[in-house]
Parts: sequence; structure tokens; C-alpha cells
Amino acid sequence: MTGASGPRSPGPVLAVVCEAGRRTPGRTLVFGVRGLRDDADAELFAARIAGRHREFQVTLECHGPGRHTLRLVPGAGAAGDAGGGPGAELLADLLGPRAGAGEPVTLVGHQRDLLREAVTRHGGPDRHIEQLHWNWSGPLDPARFAAAWQSVADREVVLRAAFDWTVVARIVLHPRADVDVVHRAYGEIGWPELLAADRLHAFALDRPPLLRLTLLHGRPAEPVRVLLTYHRALLDERGVHLLLREFYRAYLAGGVLPGGERRPDLRDHADWLARQHSEGARELWTRTGPPLHAATAVGRRGADTRQSGSGRQRRRLVEPYSSGLRSWAAARGAGESSALHVVWALLLYRAAGAAGPLRVSFGVQLGPRDIALPGAAGIPGVLGHPLPMTVRVDPAAPLAELLQQVRDALLDLAAYPWVSGDRIRAWIGRGDGERLTDTVVSFDHRPELPPGVRAELEAAGIEVDEPRTVAGGTSLPITLNARHERGGALALSAVYDRASVADEDASAALGQCLGLLRALAQMPDAGTTVGQALALLAHVEVPSVAPHPPLPRRVTVRTLRVGGAGADVICLVAVPGVVAGAYELFARRHRGAETVVVLWAPGVGGSGGLGGVGVGVGVGVGVVPSVLDGVLVPGRRLFLCGCGPGAGVAQALAGALVAGPVVPSVTVVMTGVAGAEATADALARALEGVSVPVR
Repeated sequence: MTGASGPRSPGPVLAVVCEAGRRTPGRTLVFGVRGLRDDADAELFAARIAGRHREFQVTLECHGPGRHTLRLVPGAGAAGDAGGGPGAELLADLLGPRAGAGEPVTLVGHQRDLLREAVTRHGGPDRHIEQLHWNWSGPLDPARFAAAWQSVADREVVLRAAFDWTVVARIVLHPRADVDVVHRAYGEIGWPELLAADRLHAFALDRPPLLRLTLLHGRPAEPVRVLLTYHRALLDERGVHLLLREFYRAYLAGGVLPGGERRPDLRDHADWLARQHSEGARELWTRTGPPLHAATAVGRRGADTRQSGSGRQRRRLVEPYSSGLRSWAAARGAGESSALHVVWALLLYRAAGAAGPLRVSFGVQLGPRDIALPGAAGIPGVLGHPLPMTVRVDPAAPLAELLQQVRDALLDLAAYPWVSGDRIRAWIGRGDGERLTDTVVSFDHRPELPPGVRAELEAAGIEVDEPRTVAGGTSLPITLNARHERGGALALSAVYDRASVADEDASAALGQCLGLLRALAQMPDAGTTVGQALALLAHVEVPSVAPHPPLPRRVTVRTLRVGGAGADVICLVAVPGVVAGAYELFARRHRGAETVVVLWAPGVGGSGGLGGVGVGVGVGVGVVPSVLDGVLVPGRRLFLCGCGPGAGVAQALAGALVAGPVVPSVTVVMTGVAGAEATADALARALEGVSVPVR
């Protein structure tokens, strides 16, 4: 099992127990709740459920410390699944975080995709961690430094946000989050060692803030090196620069940022997304979405790279080539970014080895400035995301025509920057989680530190240099980032998955991209064809890329412990996103006579589609009961247990089992998202209390 780890959330992790039965509309829902601290805590819990689900009449019964029964009598408008069972939102509220958390914000769009990648640990925990660092010269007051960041957290809701991916993927806004500021000395640890150790320190995604700082102090005359680390599922580099600007203002103001909570924020963006109509977007991507035969790889299929981790390589298009490139594009009615898109399309076409016209597809990163929400450019958070661009590359056509294609395609995409990859996949008939493109091209416009703020820092004797990025990760084989530097140069950075693209092949792709950009900058003839531009690379080898492994599809059962003859069966439902190690820890500690098995269901859809995380390939829940034939014992009880996103799948699986011709005795035990220790404890508490079924 894979998933998020780290310190558990504050407060107890609840377990909810229910007996599976044939579902009928209007049926009273009865849940045993295990883990509420006391009756007062239980009353608050029941009141919260009643307040959020007014279609039910909610009653609560106490059966002793930590043991309560919650009954929900549905009214005429009660929501549930097709068989009258609990809906996804209700399950999420029963199992979600409670300890002082504010109202949840349901995740949609690209941020949902980022959370899916993060909780399934694609490529390891450090793949989703980003780092910025810079030098601080001059006086530094540690107490004011920490207070300034805390003041920013009090003002910016993104620093008080964390994730809950139980049944429905959501952002949970907490009333407070303590920003972690650690001080280290050069004598303790070196800079490379600090960077490496910090990357391996995974964030607990269910607990804010998803940002931390480390200050490495040298000798008195030396600058302090500041390291800022954040999780890319909630923040991007643009957003971090916005927060950094606010921090400097707070530091200069004595550690307290003037004013209250800033709006608009993540809540306003979510509300704006919910109001968008998809008719036009659906028509656009149905017509222009990536076809199955499109060229998407920057290299030809090769052998295993025998490498792992993430890599980053950098090149610079210096003057006069950078200004020449802008002039070349402007003379043809396009921008510099469109020239970069043309070059990338040429590389994809060449890698495909085609002889005639061929469509190529790659992702184009859009940002908050493309969003029509007023003030969106000032919201720190992941608002922009890549969208697939598809163009037709014809060697016989003029190069200027290809430039116009990418320019017009970008204008079309910019009309719908809020559309997510899962919607596009549904519209064009692709599978859940299927990759639409293999590469992304991003033209970065991160905010600069305002001159007034820099002048105030200098007046206080403080000098800070431009933050530098440490290589993060990418879920695609290659992501190409372009950025203007002072002096006019265009910096190109390729961040790549070394398991897909070897270092030498990434270097070759980036070098060929730079060579074509130089050629465009010096190309005076407007009649140049695509084929003539491709001929400039005739003397160099096409890079290689390794094939990416197929998504897992097989549903399997693994026995962790064999019980006695005719023993009841505890089946732990494992899906991507279930916390790592929780089930194994429970099985080692459990002292009952039951047989304990793990059902690994990589793409089974339950309530909310794997907790709204949408992981896997969408295997129907109906295929699972046959897999359990080997462990089901007639006349014995089956305990279906699921934590986090496994909870909704356990509930859906129970419904499929009792809908058959023979109705087994099935008890469902569900917990929320927590660390391995807390999850194992919650499961144990719940199973101790269900020797008598919940009625």
C-alpha cells in the first residue's frame, strides 16, 4: 500500500461501523461511531452532521466511553446512492477531520490531479516537494522572522489549508497553522546535506501548513542561507513568491502584517469554478483534443534508462538570439511563447519518425492571469495548470502557418483555463488517469519583489538575492520551463523523470530545442517550410525515452494471517491513497481469531470514485466479489475495513456483496485519513466493539 504518511492529525481518528443490508430508498442509516472523546464531543459531532445534512433527522445514543450510535432518518429530499445508502458527502463528513477544522472546500480540476499523484506517492515522497533558497545578508531577528511568517499564515488561508481525501477529495481550512522555522549551523550540517535531508522529510498532507523554513547560519560575517520548502499540491512557485512578498512586508512592519485576511482566496476560486459552464469547453476539446495516434513523446522508444529520481538541466538563449526570437515571432503576429511551442511541436514530430502530416500534442501551462476571476493573479495557490494543445505538423507547409496554428490554439485554450484533465479525458473517451500528453511547456512569469519593498529592506541594512529553485519533480517524462532573466536572456530548464528519460537524452532534447530557437532568431525568409526547419536537425540523433509501465489493473487478495477453522474474515480494502503501513501494523497487533487478508483494488470505484481522488483505471466494483470467493466462509462474518479512500470502496463493495442471491453477513468498518499508528488503533477500537452487530 502507498499513501501519505507523517504525523497524525490532532484529535482522535474516528472509526464508523455499519451493517450491510439490502438497500432501499428511505432506509434509516445507522452507524456505530468509535473514538469520540466524551458525550460533549459526541453532541458536537452529531450537531455538525445535522447542520451539514439537513435532509436527515439525526439522533445520537451513548453506550459508554468512546462508543456511540448515530441514526439518520432521511426526509423526502435525502441524498444517497442508488440503493438508498449513504452518499459520498455524508461519508466524508462522518470520517473527515473534526478537531477545529473549518468548512471543507471540495477539490476540482488540476489540484485534484496533484493530490492524486501525491497520495499515491508516484515516484516517492520527494517528487512532490519543491524548494527555494536565497541568501540573507545583514541583520536578522529570529523572533521577528518567525512572527512575520506566522502573521502571513494568519492572513493567507492557503497556509492554513490541508487535505482530506476520505471518500471526497477536499481542502480543509483550519483556524490556525503554526509555521515551522528551524535554525541550523554550518558546523552541524553542510548545505548539500541539508537540501537532501529536507527533501526526504515528507509533509503530512492532512495537517497544515504545507510549507516550512530552515535557516542555515554561518560565521557572523557570512549571509544566512534561507531554505523554503513547500508541497506542490497546494502551492506553486508563483504562489510562494506572493507569500514571500507578504513576509517581507510583515518583517519590515515589526513582524505583524497589517490588515485582516485577504480575499479573494482559495474559497473564492472554488466558488468561481463551480459557476463555470462547460458547454463551450466540451465542444472545443471534443473537436481539438489529443487523438490516440498523436505524437506526444520527445524521443523515440528506447530501452530502460537504468536511472531513477528527477533530473534538471538548464540552457540559456542569450542575446542577440533572445531578442531576435521575439522579433521573428512578432513579425508573424505571434508571441515568444508561440515560437517555443513551434519548436517543441517540431521535436515531437521528428521523434515520431513520420513522413507526412501528423498531429502532435503537448501540455501548455496556463496561469492565474488567464483566469477571469477578479484578483486571481494575487491568490497564492495552484490556480493555473497545463492543458493539452494539439496541432498538425506538415513538412510541406510554411513554418509561419504552424506558428499561427499554435498561436490560435493557445487563444482557444485561454478561454477555458479552468477545465481539468479528468473532464477532458471523459469528453474525448480516455480512461481515468490516462495520460493525455507526455510533455508540458511552461512560460514562467513569476512576480518580482516590488522595488519599494526592496528599497525598504536595503534601508534596514538587509540584502536578499533572487530565490533559486532546487530541482523538484515531474509526473511526466519532461517538463520544459522558460523564464526571462535580467539582461534579456531566455533560460530554459528541463525537469525530467530519469526513469523515462536518461540524462544524456534530456540533454540532447534541450540542446536541440535551443538550437532550433537560435535558428528561428536568425531566419529572415518568411517562406521557410516546416521540412526545412526540421532539416536543421538532420545531423543529430533523436533522443530516446523509455516506455512508461501500464497502470495496474488486477484485483488481488493477500493473506496476512490465517485464522482458525471457520474463523471470521477481516478484509482490509487497499486502494491507492491508503496510508502506508497501517494495515500491516494492524495485522501484527491484532490478537483475535479471525483470518486477516488485504484486498488490493487499484482501480475499483466506490462512493465518490476512490474518495474523489480518481486513482486507477475504473475497474467495476462488481468484479471484486468473485476474488473474495476463496476467503468467504459460509455462515461466518466478513468485516470489510477501509481507511481513507478505502472507506468508500469498502462501503460500495459491501453493497455489491449483499445484492447477490445469497446475502452474507457483512460488517463495514471505516476510518478517515490518518497516520499508520492512528489508523491501526482506530480499526482495533472498532473491531473490539462489533462482536454484536450495530442495529
